[in-house]
Amino acid sequence: MTGPDDVRLDALEPDDLDGHTIDELADYLDAGMQPPDPSIDDSAACQNALAAIVRLRQSSLGSLDVAAAAEAPADESWVGGVLANISLEARAGRDVPLRPTAPTERPVVTEGAIRSLVRNAGDLVPGVVVARCALEGDVTRLDAPVRVVLELAVRSGVPIPATADRVRQAVAEALAEETDLLLAAVDVRVRDLLPPLAEDAAHPPVPATPDTDEEDRA
Repeated sequence: MTGPDDVRLDALEPDDLDGHTIDELADYLDAGMQPPDPSIDDSAACQNALAAIVRLRQSSLGSLDVAAAAEAPADESWVGGVLANISLEARAGRDVPLRPTAPTERPVVTEGAIRSLVRNAGDLVPGVVVARCALEGDVTRLDAPVRVVLELAVRSGVPIPATADRVRQAVAEALAEETDLLLAAVDVRVRDLLPPLAEDAAHPPVPATPDTDEEDRA
């Protein structure tokens, strides 16, 4: 089976990642980020994408190895879709204001940095891979309500409602700590099930049986 390293995403616009593609970033990662490339190392978008690629590999490669020996619900097209979303979400996007501490200050954080923050918070919940992240609402205005929409893949056997609640809480806490967004809701949609990791295959958990297309909303 093909892994994330083998997925070609040449159709993505290099401008999304300051002139680079996901393939180039994956190659740079495989080379141990040597020799140093300032155009990648100094790019916030590239750094956000690299961090997401690392988390995706750590979360999904074990599952893909197990799937290769059995029946594979999570194939290279799924991984390619996640990588494509990472590329698009890493773009700087709109400037999101922060509350100033002095009248002359105009502090902002980029939309891409916020999406990376949200993706990181979700990916850190055990058994979860964030497939897509979107911010809905006028993020350019302080005190404008913003809704976060996440699409997830959850590992088979993980309790979906409880895991969705953990993702929702983790994302809300991260945004409250790092931004001044007025969070209206965090919508969590479980779209895919991943097989167990290789180390769990010998002791499979009791499978979860909810409808994975069901939308779980705050």
